[in-house]
Amino acid sequence: MGISPAELGSPGKEQQAAGVGILLQIMMLVLSFVVGHVLRRHKFYYLPEASASLLIGLIVGGLANISDTETSIRTWFNFHEEFFFLFLLPPIIFQSGFSLSPKPFFSNFGAIVTFAILGTFIASVVAGVLVYLGGLMYVMYGLPFVECLMFGALISATDPVTVLSIFQELGTDMNLYALVFGESVLNDAMAISLYRTMSLVRSQVSSGQNFFMVIVRFLETFVGSMSAGVGVGFTSALLFKYAGLDIDNLQNLECCLFVLFPYFSYMLVEGLRLSGIVSILFTGIVMKHYTYSNLSENSQQFVSAFFHLISSLAETFTFIYMGFDIAMEKHSWSHVGFISFSILFIGVARAANVFSCAFLVNLVRPVHRQVPLKHQKALWYSGLRGAMAFALALQSVHDLPEGHGQIIFTATTAIVVLTVLLIGGSTGTMLEALQVVGDGHDGHLGESFELNNGYVAPSYNEDGTAGNRFKMKLKEFQKSTVSFSALDRNYLTPFFTSQNGEDEEEHDEPMPSSRRGGFHGHSYNPT
Repeated sequence: MGISPAELGSPGKEQQAAGVGILLQIMMLVLSFVVGHVLRRHKFYYLPEASASLLIGLIVGGLANISDTETSIRTWFNFHEEFFFLFLLPPIIFQSGFSLSPKPFFSNFGAIVTFAILGTFIASVVAGVLVYLGGLMYVMYGLPFVECLMFGALISATDPVTVLSIFQELGTDMNLYALVFGESVLNDAMAISLYRTMSLVRSQVSSGQNFFMVIVRFLETFVGSMSAGVGVGFTSALLFKYAGLDIDNLQNLECCLFVLFPYFSYMLVEGLRLSGIVSILFTGIVMKHYTYSNLSENSQQFVSAFFHLISSLAETFTFIYMGFDIAMEKHSWSHVGFISFSILFIGVARAANVFSCAFLVNLVRPVHRQVPLKHQKALWYSGLRGAMAFALALQSVHDLPEGHGQIIFTATTAIVVLTVLLIGGSTGTMLEALQVVGDGHDGHLGESFELNNGYVAPSYNEDGTAGNRFKMKLKEFQKSTVSFSALDRNYLTPFFTSQNGEDEEEHDEPMPSSRRGGFHGHSYNPT
């Protein structure tokens, strides 16, 4: 095939297109941050920051789609799931674990694991079964059962960026915040593991071993990834404890090594065909709890600011990136029935997740520590879908037969836009109606969180003063976590850090401004 004269100059033209594409991305990032600041300053909760970023991407993508924009420029805005999973998601997830304050998380650990692990499994199965039954009843496009389960898994990945940012702005019960945030972080890892497991099941020829293989493969993926992440975190703690890097002329090396460890954990586990998301999350938790205290003071300040900055940029860019791609991609809008019923079914599946798990949690909790119904409703409403569901849906276009993946991608796109823009915009009103924001803290939640190392006890008992209630809940917290706290204080902290365990919470940060450093701010900063 011959090459035209115009194509001979294509390298220079491609370089120019790349420059223009990157410039437009930077301009959208700047606009998104400015708009987000203005919205936050004027307390305009009907258009949260994540929604504004998505909307900016949708508008610019729509304009590019109807214009005669160069194809070479447009390619710089295509949403590549590989780029998302390898470069955007890791810093967001790591910041989630790294900024996680242990007290509210571990005091609600049993409930969080129940909602995130069992609840996500329930939601995935319920959504998948309902979609499959809908196809059998001819009310929507029919998909094979395993593909329905794949759709149920990917659409169960929640991204409550909006809810968490409003929680922080208006103030709320710290246990509710810990439940929403903790569930959303572990939920992403669970959804990815389920999706990959279902995808593996679909590729198997022998269906007789499918169920057993699903269980084994999931346990291998989740437990193996978690173990690897914890192992890398502990290794980093020992390295920084004994390497003697916390001196002035080695701080640059200290910071560089600290920044590289999370990516080492992620790529190691991905190379083992496990889940890098699960691994880097637990690496973040362990590195904050143990490795962080082995750094010099200047390095501590640097790495905290660095990961918060990177995660905020990654999350904001993700929503812009996603909005632009939604406007540019081809969609199967002809399957309106599939889209409409899918929206209904994920609401039902989310309800099955939240209310059944809350029932189980309340069975084993004392009366004054049970999850109230209004908190259960807030948990149900906070199940927005975001970048994780979108990225997995885009991956399904390649994983599934032609047509099926496109239908799932279109339905997921509609669900993401609906939940982020419409439901996200009404979140503030809904949470105020449920009376779960404010909660008598007069908006000083961040201050209370910091003063109490991240744990503010819920006011379930109306008798007595707030101070007495708080003391009662602190005592209860100490009893419920005494075994792990004692193990950590007496053995783990002395072994992995250069301090004695009494200062283990010294560096805990106040409640983040968004879901994951970014997914909190927007985002993928948690409790």
